[in-house]
Amino acid sequence: MTLAQSQIDLTLPNHKQLPESDGTFVKNFQEHPQSLLLTSSIVPVLDALHPDGQYAIGQDCGIYWRLTDPPERGAEAPDWFYVPGVSPLLNGERRRSYVMWKEIIAPLIAIEFVSGDGSEERDATSPLTGNNAKAGKFWVYEQAIRIPFYAIYEVEKASVEVYELFGNRYRRSQPNAQGRYPVANLGIELGIWQGTYLNQTFPWLRWWDRNGNLLLAGEERAELEKERAEQERERAEQERERAELERERAELERERAELERERAERLATKLRELGVDPDQLAD
Repeated sequence: MTLAQSQIDLTLPNHKQLPESDGTFVKNFQEHPQSLLLTSSIVPVLDALHPDGQYAIGQDCGIYWRLTDPPERGAEAPDWFYVPGVSPLLNGERRRSYVMWKEIIAPLIAIEFVSGDGSEERDATSPLTGNNAKAGKFWVYEQAIRIPFYAIYEVEKASVEVYELFGNRYRRSQPNAQGRYPVANLGIELGIWQGTYLNQTFPWLRWWDRNGNLLLAGEERAELEKERAEQERERAEQERERAELERERAELERERAELERERAERLATKLRELGVDPDQLAD
């Protein structure tokens, strides 16, 4: 970076100087659990990919891609996105937003949850049309930020569309035989799962590993571990009961043998009283 570029960079606002929110709010009760589900289930994968902890996940956080007035006009806030190779903190402080002119790495994947008719998430309007049009989300992710993977999730339709950046354009991906979309860079797949999470039953957007195993959220992992521990406790209890039954069987066998020995001794004594040598009878 040249001195002139450095001076320009110093004059541009950073994440603390830009608005943290545009005043909008989550439109329904499903979106927040959906973000939690995506994050909680992928964290073990990302921890393995980034043992140094250098990755960031944004949930409805602003990505500033150009400087405008008002500033919010130059930002998009994906419902969920992941950035590899960056710290979740910035200079030891929490990130208020992700400012592209202060960063080197773009998000690898961005996900939008459709709450309307989906036109906003598929809007490819360019700000270069000459009519002062606001750039559409699709155009921003494809042309400005250049996010390699973009997913549009519609809970009402129980569907997800995944787009992958090839050259300068998004190409809609085709699902595999299981109806899921591989994200090769992460070694996982994205798809729809019908089930209950946090007391809500929906067609949720979820991750699978490349072997087709559903990636579990923290609550699910804890519940599974609880079930495994309970099964282990039951197995140990059954083993203890089996060992106790075996001990009782051995004790009964010992008592039977003792009774048999005592009966033989009484018989031998009676025979001797009658003048019969029991040893000769045995021969």
